[in-house]
Amino acid sequence: MAATASPRTPARRHIAVIPCRWGASRFPGKPLAQLGNKPLVWHVHQRCKEAQRLDGVVVATDDERIEEACRELGIECMRTGDHPTGTDRVAECAQRLHADAYINVQGDEPFISPAAIDAVSEALEHLAPDTLAVNAYTELKDADAVLDHNVVKVVVDADRNALMFSRQPIPYPRGDRPRYLRQLGLYGLTGTALRLFRQLPHGPLERTEGVEMLRFVEHGHRVQMLSVVDDGLAVDTPEDLARASRFLRSRQLR
Repeated sequence: MAATASPRTPARRHIAVIPCRWGASRFPGKPLAQLGNKPLVWHVHQRCKEAQRLDGVVVATDDERIEEACRELGIECMRTGDHPTGTDRVAECAQRLHADAYINVQGDEPFISPAAIDAVSEALEHLAPDTLAVNAYTELKDADAVLDHNVVKVVVDADRNALMFSRQPIPYPRGDRPRYLRQLGLYGLTGTALRLFRQLPHGPLERTEGVEMLRFVEHGHRVQMLSVVDDGLAVDTPEDLARASRFLRSRQLR
């Protein structure tokens, strides 16, 4: 009698989406700003390609200049409508791009760790039923970064769920010396979570802080914070790009 074959577990499909827009108020045209001899978006795409758990990488933009640059660089690109946040843009892509989960890798993180991307992908497979998103974070050691309003800080509860995101240094150091945590531009969400994200109204905290994960927190939904190792830096301003250029040169020399 032939042995009965065990049922095959369906392969999971995780896709990274890099949302890019031209008109950033602090740095217009940032995705195509040159870092080394390549545009910023190329570096982010390369970090995604180096991750081991992804089944695809796509840039999502509403700008024809970014779309054309991606075409010339051989990067898959999806044209979207205009959106208030990168996660809204990812949510539109999810309507046309089937996957079990989507990892939003911000287009201003040229040195994001591929291992951190993989860690978010793995965490998405073990989400608690009432948790909608995974958001990576690292500990801040630099006092200037703690005070920098371009660096989003997060405080977490005992189970590492996000309590609050802010551009201000939180928590306030009145008693014990606090640990400051930096939210990375690295979010993992299921298609269901993305559909809900687009349906939820923008709350006063999200509008005030300009931090999109607050949309879940304000409406009582859990965001699991995931500690990762990442020593890169985000590019929010032309000054950051100059620092990133020096950082890239030092890596190349090593």
